[in-house]
Formats: sequence, C-alpha cells, structure tokens
Amino acid sequence: MRVLVVEDDPILLKQIAQALLSEGYSLDKAEDGEEGQFLGETEPYDAVILDLGLPKVDGLTVLKRWRQAGLTMPVLILTARDTWSEKVSGFDHGADDYVTKPFHVEELMARLRALIRRAAGHATPVLEAGPVRLDTRSGRVTVDGSAITLTSHELKVLTYLIHHEGQVISRTELIEHIYDQDFDRDSNTIEVFIARLRKKLGSDLIRTHRGRGYSLDSPTKSK
Repeated sequence: MRVLVVEDDPILLKQIAQALLSEGYSLDKAEDGEEGQFLGETEPYDAVILDLGLPKVDGLTVLKRWRQAGLTMPVLILTARDTWSEKVSGFDHGADDYVTKPFHVEELMARLRALIRRAAGHATPVLEAGPVRLDTRSGRVTVDGSAITLTSHELKVLTYLIHHEGQVISRTELIEHIYDQDFDRDSNTIEVFIARLRKKLGSDLIRTHRGRGYSLDSPTKSK
C-alpha cells in the first residue's frame, strides 16, 4: 500500500516515515502544501497523512482542492491545533480522521490501517480469502493456519490484492501501489511476485485475466 506524508517538521516526518517503512508501506514525502497538493493530484495513494500547518499552501486548502478535484483517497489530518473548530473544519473539508500533536506513532499507524481497511470495505484487521489470512497489524500471513514467509514485495502485492478481493487489478495499478515514486519500477517483476505467491498460497487463489491483470478470488465467494 502506498502512502503520502505531507509534513514540514523534518524530525516528525522521519519518525513517521520509519514507522511506515517498517510496516511495509511504500512512501512518498512532501514538506510543503504546494508539493503535497501536486503529488496528491498526480500519483495514486491508498491514504494520505496531511499536516495542517504547512508552508506555501496550508493543509486545509490542500484537502479542499483535492476533494473539489474528485480525489477520494482517505486523508488523516495531523496538526498541533487542538480546538474543536479546527477539527470540525477539517472534517467538513473532507478529512477522514484526525490526530492532534503530540501523539504516539503506534496510534497513528493503527488509525491509518483502519482508514485503509474501511476504504476497501473491511471492518476487521484480519483479512481472509479462502485459506489465506492476513493480519494487517503484524503483516503475518497464514495458509490453512500455517504461517508462511513472504518477502516485503510479495507481502505488498498480496496486501493490495486482498484489500481489493474480487477486483481485476492491472499490472500498472499494482506497480503504482507497491512502489514509491523514486523506485526504479520494472513491470516484469510483478509476474515474478505473482508466481511466487501462487507457490506459497496455492495456485488457484490468484487468477490471471489476460490483457487485464490479476484478481484474488476466495474460492468460497466464487462458487
């Protein structure tokens, strides 16, 4: 899953980035509202962490412009402001959740996971597809109750597919959501990751749709 963080405090930005990377997210960063707005309008994100007190363009203005442009990615507001009016304004401009500084990074990550789950229509942190269970809190994957080991990119592909179970996901979409902006993207690696996942999860779980992409289909739902 790919996340944009727009935060002008370099220390806090580094802390958030480290937490996101440690949990397997792909990450883009912006340190002012102008760059953040541009990235949000031109790159696909599964969620955004957005500070309100930004240089050049403030966070509320950025959020308002995204929503006016029809962008619907979940947005979690970060701010040092703690008045009820700021919170109301944030929600009225299209924010999905709100965290006031200072905060524990663990709470931020839990709220982010919940936003991404809800956006994909999932209510619980443990996602299931046939014999496969993915705990989004820990990244632990089991097949018929037995734990399996995935590489970081295999886990990213599985996470994106299981969040969008039953949908056909193109190779391009997978690339955009498992790699950050600066990564040297090679579309051929997606086929490698899919092949490895089939060996580890079972060959019937991930379907190839020729010329369109891949879908993860739970056998219990496809009957």
